[in-house]
Amino acid sequence: MRKDEGVDGDAQRISQMVWMLFMKIFADKEEEWKKSRKTYKSPIPEKLKWQNWAADENGLTGDELITFINDELFPILKTIEPTDTDQSVIVKSVFNDTYNYMKKGTLFRQVINEINKIDFSSNNKERHIFNDIYESILKELQSAGSSGEYYTPRAVTQFMVDMVDPKIGESILDPACGTGGFLTCALDNLSKKEDFNPSSIVIQNSIRGVEKKPLPHLLCSTNLILHGIEKPAITKGNLLTYPYKNWKSSSQVNIVLSNPPFGGQEEDGTEKNFPEEFRTKETADLFLALIIKILKKNGRASVVLPDGTLFGEGVKTRIKEELLNKCNLHTIVRLPNGVFNPYTSIKTNLLFFEKGKTTKETWYYEMPYPKGVKNFTRSRPIRISDFDSLKKWWKKRTENECAWKVSVKEIKDSNYNLDIKNPFISETEKIFTTNEIIEKLVSNLDRSKELIQKLKSELS
Repeated sequence: MRKDEGVDGDAQRISQMVWMLFMKIFADKEEEWKKSRKTYKSPIPEKLKWQNWAADENGLTGDELITFINDELFPILKTIEPTDTDQSVIVKSVFNDTYNYMKKGTLFRQVINEINKIDFSSNNKERHIFNDIYESILKELQSAGSSGEYYTPRAVTQFMVDMVDPKIGESILDPACGTGGFLTCALDNLSKKEDFNPSSIVIQNSIRGVEKKPLPHLLCSTNLILHGIEKPAITKGNLLTYPYKNWKSSSQVNIVLSNPPFGGQEEDGTEKNFPEEFRTKETADLFLALIIKILKKNGRASVVLPDGTLFGEGVKTRIKEELLNKCNLHTIVRLPNGVFNPYTSIKTNLLFFEKGKTTKETWYYEMPYPKGVKNFTRSRPIRISDFDSLKKWWKKRTENECAWKVSVKEIKDSNYNLDIKNPFISETEKIFTTNEIIEKLVSNLDRSKELIQKLKSELS
């Protein structure tokens, strides 16, 4: 692809490769659906099916291939009429915001032939390579995590899902699903249950997501198809633009798992969809208010949030008050620095809460680095085994050098400040590494910027 003059930069190369992967995966899955359901009807016209123009390594190439892609494949798939009886909705949603950037048909054919080497059918172990493909794509794409939207380390998603422990029949939503890490992880968790049947209507209808950007939306849809979801319910859009007051109980869900974008701001007017006391342009705050609203009674949530949400005031205080009054915020896991490197150095936390009960006390767990590790990096990312001690503590909670509990009275008396330090570690006793000092400076600068922005808003 780098030899092709039409593809400018990694972002376009990634987008190009992903829609081609989608078509190959969709073709492999269609073969399975034909065998399992005699009534299966493909939404893709015969001539446009992957196996009829791409599967033969000596097939269409050169100018003839480029002409076919630009003049037939894309125009038809972009205008396909969605119906409720087939997969046309997902095909149209994938191609609506997708483009062909390649201009050299001979290079295009070489890429196709490489993709054809992978068998994505369910009975083939190679299908799991897609996880590695897109995770490596996102790790290498420098701009992918610039707004915290795309990638949450797999170990973090797995831990969060394991602790929430979804049950068969529960509705699971990620309101800012990115590439679908939480949703596929939830499916993996459900697959370990005795009564799990991937083709059942209960499972097919239980996984939901919303994503506003084309590339992660496409990646998420493709990955869910690989995980057995025939019609991924991944809405393309921004859930924050839906009026808060219009949420009905019938639209609420049992479980929310999410790492909403933080550090960014929503466009003007988005905040007007929320009650006046929750109005802000800070994306993470709006999502937290929304998650509280869309959970059913006894619904459970696990959410990644930055330190700024914990100590912030003003709107942040009112949202935290809502959280403690309407939900039992039973656990806050304070992650060590570097978990989300290289995307952000902002210190992050995992909040676990259940709707329908007020908070009486909140347990904190400050997750230490594994023995011999001073910081998480690309070459040494966080692993699921690093959560072993935390998982063991979770079942039988006691206070120790990593864990402590705080009463809701103490939290309210501090004006809903959830940024409560570990009482068993004195800051003056701790010896900081150079990287830790730099990260603390960055964190303090971020907090200073936030306070200055708040001051400007008050003055204006």
